[in-house]
Formats: sequence, structure tokens, C-alpha cells
Amino acid sequence: MEQQDTLLRAARREPVEHIPVWYMRQAGRSQPEYRELKRKFSLEEITKQPETCAWVTKLPVDQYQNDAAILYKDIMTPLPAMGVDVEIKAGIGPVIANPVKSMADVKALTELQPETDVDYVLETIRILRTQLKVPLITFSGAPFTLASYMIEGGPSKNYNNTKAMMYSQPEAWELLMQKLADMVITYGRAQINAGAQAFQIFDSWIGALSRADYQRYVKPVMQRIFSELSKENVPLIMHGVGARHLAADWADLPLDVVGLDWRYPIAEARADGIQKAVQGNLDPSVLLAPWNVIEEKAREILDQGMQQPGFIFNLGHGVFPEVDPAVLKRLTAFVHEYSSEKLANQ
Repeated sequence: MEQQDTLLRAARREPVEHIPVWYMRQAGRSQPEYRELKRKFSLEEITKQPETCAWVTKLPVDQYQNDAAILYKDIMTPLPAMGVDVEIKAGIGPVIANPVKSMADVKALTELQPETDVDYVLETIRILRTQLKVPLITFSGAPFTLASYMIEGGPSKNYNNTKAMMYSQPEAWELLMQKLADMVITYGRAQINAGAQAFQIFDSWIGALSRADYQRYVKPVMQRIFSELSKENVPLIMHGVGARHLAADWADLPLDVVGLDWRYPIAEARADGIQKAVQGNLDPSVLLAPWNVIEEKAREILDQGMQQPGFIFNLGHGVFPEVDPAVLKRLTAFVHEYSSEKLANQ
């Protein structure tokens, strides 16, 4: 099957005919077909049915004509195999029954064996590669964000317990980071070997750290993860929220695409010296505005992103349930039409 590789070329900062577009959390949530499915199955149950999971992943590509699919799963997916008792609770998010509090808890974490522990994820990837005409992006949570759930016991507004362990139990923290890094590398490599064509790491809550703390407690482990995964020769993408102050550190890592949230204009990121490909960064809330506002904001982002090679249009965070799928379809068409015309005249 001939495949459209616009996203892969943009990630490598190669010429493209139009700006590629995909949306974080495009699979599920806002789609009525998905909500109907969720009446029968939980997220975990869907991910463990490869044919169904592949259908959920492919649905937004078919409906919106996006330039990539993002595998439907959760960043918590590999953690139960490490000994983490996690449940995704509706309206709350991941809840951990056995939070990590000590070195003993960290030492008790076991290694991920992807072929047996998450074989259903790998099978879904293999199925999708036979069905998709666009690249398949897969992903993992980053060590800090995974650790924040594991230590706090669930979502947090301030990450006090996470930072407390980082500061007061540095040896336990370092071992936790290394064990999670091992998991991310193993998990990422298995997904890529199964057929993933790009890999994104979500460090959703890393913005809670200062730059100095990031450089001391987290960046070395991210350096190791990206160094290892870069050997797999697929584009590597980094994304976090509220992390403008860390973007230069991300650009310093051996990755291909720096994800920007809506707080950090692309023109400013470029002016700050970020020369790698960038991805972003429409505020998801704008999707609830009238179309003329959406178009104006999207045009602004496109005009900035197209100033130099290496731009992927996305949201600054994920699609949320209230978004009308028709708006996403219309936005995708606008990005394609507007960017193709502009690029042809450059």
C-alpha cells in the first residue's frame, strides 16, 4: 500500500507540499462512534482488543483526513506489568492503589517484557500498518510524568509528594528514573520494531519543575532515552505542557521534533534558537470558538510555522470531549489548503 509520508518528511525538516496535521487525543473522546463503544468497554478493555483498538486509532484519520494516526492507548498501559496497581477512573484519571513512597517500593518494580506484557499493543500496531495510508505514531509517558502518578497515587495539582521524594530521597529518585527509562526504551523499541513510524514521549507534567531541577534530576535520563531510541531511525517527538522554560533543553536532546504548547508562539521559539522541527500549537479551547476565530488563530500559527522547514500542525494539548468532530475535519482541510497554497508561492 502506497503511503503518504508528509509528516515524516516534516519531522526530518525536508520539503513538503502541505503542512502535515494530526491532533493529540484525536482517537476517541469527542467522537460519537467512540463514545458508543465506551458504553460497552473500558479504555483498558479496548486496548486489549487489537482489532477494536486499531479501528479506534484509524477512525479519526478516515474522518478528518489527517496526516498521521496516533495509537489509541494510555501512558499507564505498561505500568501494571511493572507491579503498579493502576485503574483508570472516569472523571478522575489514573488512580494508583500502591503508591511509591520508598526505596523498597522502587526496588520492587519489575522489568517490562513487551512481547508478553503488552503483546496486544504490538499486535494493534501490526494490524494498523496493513490498514493505514499515513504514518503511525506511537508513544510512551516520560519518567517524570509516570513517576508523578506513581508517587502521588493519581493526578495532582502541585506534585508536592513527587518533588519531596526527588529532594529528600535522591537515591530512590535516581533508581526510579532509571527503571522507568529502561521501560520507556524497551517499550519504545518494541513498538518501533512492530511497525511504529514515529515515537512521541509525553512528559505532560514536567512543567512543574524549574529548569535547574529539570537539568539535575530529569534531563540526564531523557538524554539516555532519546540516545537509545535514536538508533531506531524513526522521528522522535517530545511534548509537555507549561514547559516553555524547558524547550531549549529539549532542543538540546537527540530528538527530532520539539512539541510546543499554546503558551509559546512558534516565532518566539525560533527566535530563542530552537532550530529543530516543531509541533503545535493551537489552544484546544479555541476549537469551541466560532469558525472565523479558529481560522484566524490557525492562520497565525501556520504563518509562523512555515517560516522555515520542519513544522507539524497540532494542538497545544489534547482534543477534549466537547469538541465537534466536524470542526476538526474542517480545520484539517483548512491547514492543508492554506499551507499548500502558501508553500507553492514561496
